[in-house]
Amino acid sequence: MIVNQSGDNFIMMAQHDHALASGELVDHWKQDFIMRSKLRKLADWAVGQHDRAWIPLDKHPKWNKDENRPYTFVDYPLKEKLDAYVHGIDDIEKDSYYAGVLCSRHYSSFFPKDSHDPDIKHFLDHEQKRRHRLKKQMDLEVPRYLYDLHFKRLQFCDDLSLYICMQEPGVSKEEELSWFKNGFRQTFDFAPQGMISHWLDKYTVSVDPFPFERPFELAVPYRLVTMEAIDNKGIQHAWDQADIEYRHVKIVPGK
Repeated sequence: MIVNQSGDNFIMMAQHDHALASGELVDHWKQDFIMRSKLRKLADWAVGQHDRAWIPLDKHPKWNKDENRPYTFVDYPLKEKLDAYVHGIDDIEKDSYYAGVLCSRHYSSFFPKDSHDPDIKHFLDHEQKRRHRLKKQMDLEVPRYLYDLHFKRLQFCDDLSLYICMQEPGVSKEEELSWFKNGFRQTFDFAPQGMISHWLDKYTVSVDPFPFERPFELAVPYRLVTMEAIDNKGIQHAWDQADIEYRHVKIVPGK
């Protein structure tokens, strides 16, 4: 769950909805930057499905008593989150071995390889073995440069979608989350220094350099859940009964 607080209200977005927005972003990727192919189709599908692991968790949001707000994807209890990651990637690999490899690498990148936490170590080992198995099961060879490009594209579209979902629309660059203030971490041939985004107003986000074919619009669903409803009904009923609204954003080139 992505959770932003606005006064006594919580703007709550399901992770899978954010991932579907990531998938819309990658659908607009410039043809000049990566040609259409069977692999690209599978890689694009992985971008839109990468947070499928969160579908069952987000159906039943949990309350974080220490922070007095719903748990987010950042602070969700680790063991439950790791178990969901494994099951989510299990689900993805049933449809595409290559998407399973990409999503496994994506989730594994969240944790340091030298972690001493036993749950993290077990997860990383499990996913490394999964990727080795899936690469053997694939009926095609993927060049390393293309695999790395597909992976970076997944992470960039994930980050840009988070940029849109995790912040107050129209926020100034100085007030942005530290994750995004200095631009995105991924570099590409057309963006050797990386890309950076700005909120131009409450409905427009610029990206420079611009990796997409043309400007386009996104609509990301969310629910406005009030503290009053949570106090009266509990987090589950408050979430279930909240109206679905949409964050509308236009993606344009930087100036």
